[in-house]
Amino acid sequence: MRSLFKEKGAEFRVDLVADPAVQEFVGAHALVMDSAFQKVEMSDAMRRRLTRSNYIFSGMKAFHELHEAFPSLLDENGNRKPFERFLNDVRKIDGTYNANYLRAEYNFVAASAEMAAKWEQFMRDGDRYNLQYRTQQDDKVRPEHAALDRVTLPPSDSFWEEHWPPLSWGCRCTVVQVRKSKYPETPHDEAMARGEEALQKDKTGMFRFNSGLKGKAMPDYNPYTIKKCKTCPVANGGKNGQLARFVPDNEVCKACVLVHQCEQLRGKVIKHGKGTIKVCHLVDRRDSDYERLMAVARHFASDGAHVVLTPKMTRPQKFEYDCVYGSLRGSRYDGKCPDLKIGEHWYEHEGFTTDNPKRAFNNMMNHGLKQSDRLILDRPDLTDRFMLRSIQNRINLGIHIQEVWLRNKDNTLTLLYKKTDG
Repeated sequence: MRSLFKEKGAEFRVDLVADPAVQEFVGAHALVMDSAFQKVEMSDAMRRRLTRSNYIFSGMKAFHELHEAFPSLLDENGNRKPFERFLNDVRKIDGTYNANYLRAEYNFVAASAEMAAKWEQFMRDGDRYNLQYRTQQDDKVRPEHAALDRVTLPPSDSFWEEHWPPLSWGCRCTVVQVRKSKYPETPHDEAMARGEEALQKDKTGMFRFNSGLKGKAMPDYNPYTIKKCKTCPVANGGKNGQLARFVPDNEVCKACVLVHQCEQLRGKVIKHGKGTIKVCHLVDRRDSDYERLMAVARHFASDGAHVVLTPKMTRPQKFEYDCVYGSLRGSRYDGKCPDLKIGEHWYEHEGFTTDNPKRAFNNMMNHGLKQSDRLILDRPDLTDRFMLRSIQNRINLGIHIQEVWLRNKDNTLTLLYKKTDG
């Protein structure tokens, strides 16, 4: 909401979904959804696909929250409200989306992910067993879902492509494996007819999807998307070529493309010590600096810091830059691409290739300060006194320097200089 409040234009700007604060919120929401199946056993590949689905769902949900809150920026006279009044006026939106809706969405994702894991398990056995649809057999079962109880078919039958639990919000149905000799197979046409009865209230067709087959905890067409998302090339793959060729013709489609692009720029989060290390997918792990950057990241993460390793970008598109480096917008380093984000601050790492220690230090300082005022340098064979004097000379010339760390040969780090308030 604070990011939305900073908007100056009279029309809602879809690009706001790539704002760093919004992306942080999307990530937090997605983590809540991911926690719904944290203990469910499944392959790493399936878990990655489901978490990707949760992120995209969360991004589209955030887009609608922002869009709905945008008109509240102005009062009844068309004047901009003070922030506190604006925030108070949109509290109801937060309650609706992040309490009422979230509860139902969380439960749906939990059921959907459990059934995706089951599908994965069933596929390993192939048609050795049949699958049987089962309700909970109590007075809470909806009559339309009861119509599917005991439908029995092989996994290869197309019936399961659209009739796979959960079939609605709060659905508690499941599917189990059964021996072919124990239960008779349901005729395909009869099963499909019973399936139509079960989904009679699903007018939009949102629940006609198999979470395991699609590898998604939420269907592409959901309360935050539109019907054509079911066949959209972006939703059904989201590969770079498809994203580049797809031309959005409405705000929802434009937001969806941006959310998919931001998702591709996300990284793998590694727990280390008391903190975490997030490595962006675009980081080249074969780069000569990668291991040195990871050593730096481990040092700070050990003490509880949240570290992000960022990719080298050459003339990135605006959305790409905003997704990764958006917090640099408006700063003196706007447009720069430093190597790491540690907590809330950006750092640039510099190594050296010359045998002349003084020249190496000078080059590292000059190159590094173009990217950030917080530097991590490979330690040259120089005294701390000499390096501190060199740093002070730059400060006397008006050059901004906040911190300088030295990476030692054993991968430990030593703080050389830190600016004090005095």
